[in-house]
Amino acid sequence: MHQEPLRFKKSGRSAGQSECVEIGHTLRHLRDSKNPTGPLLDGVDVAALIRAARTSA
Repeated sequence: MHQEPLRFKKSGRSAGQSECVEIGHTLRHLRDSKNPTGPLLDGVDVAALIRAARTSA
């Protein structure tokens, strides 16, 4: 079975800045836009990041 490579999208609100995260088209992965070949956060880590952001806001 052929697996499609992950595609990532940067928020339109980033205004061309590189200091943001990009979300994968599957909505299960995040990466640092400054280091696109670096590590990815998977679904479990993404959920934990969102929970932490919500509780600290």
